[in-house]
Amino acid sequence: MKQARAWQRMLSGRRLDLLDPTPVDIEIEDIAHGLAFVARWNGQTAGDHAYSVAEHSLLVTDLFCRMQPKAPVKWRLAALLHDAPEYVIGDMISPVKAAVGPGYEGLDERLAAAIHIRFGLPAKIPQTIKRQIKKADKVSAWMEATQIAGFTEAEADKFFGRVDAALIADMQINLRPAPEVRGEFTKRHATLLEAL
Repeated sequence: MKQARAWQRMLSGRRLDLLDPTPVDIEIEDIAHGLAFVARWNGQTAGDHAYSVAEHSLLVTDLFCRMQPKAPVKWRLAALLHDAPEYVIGDMISPVKAAVGPGYEGLDERLAAAIHIRFGLPAKIPQTIKRQIKKADKVSAWMEATQIAGFTEAEADKFFGRVDAALIADMQINLRPAPEVRGEFTKRHATLLEAL
C-alpha cells in the first residue's frame, strides 16, 4: 500500500516531513514566515491586520524576560520558539486541540523537538522552564483577550488567571503587517543565537 505524502515543501526549498521531522529541514526563515501569516484567535481580533503567532511569540518572550530576568539566553530562545511548530500545523484554539486529541499533541511534540535541536536547545525543555514560559503565555493570552479579542477583564481573569497590572502597565499590543512581524521575529532569533 502506497504511503500518503507526509511532507511539505517550504519556501526555503526544504522538504519537511511532518510525521518524522528532522532538524536539518528546519530554517528560521520558514518558521518566521509561517508564523507571521498564522492568525491567533482564529482571526477574531480587532484591527486591520491579523494578530499572528509570530507577534504573540515576541510578546511571550518579552513577558518571559520580565518575569524571569535572570533566565539564561537559551530559555529566552525557547520562549520565542514555544509555538514554532504552528508554522506548519497552524494555531488551533484550545477547545479544538482538545477535540482533536493526542494525535495533534504528538505531532506538535515531534516538530518542537526537531526545532529545538536545530537551534541548540534540548529536544525537551525542562518542566520548570516550560511552566515559566506557560505563565508568560497566559499573561499574553490575557492581554490579547482584553486588548484585541473583545473579552472583559473579568472574562479574561476567569479563563487565563488574574494578571499583575504592574507587569504589563507599559505594554500595548499593536497590530503590524505580516512582513514587519516576520522581520522582527527573525531579528530577535538572530540576536538570541548570537548571545548563546
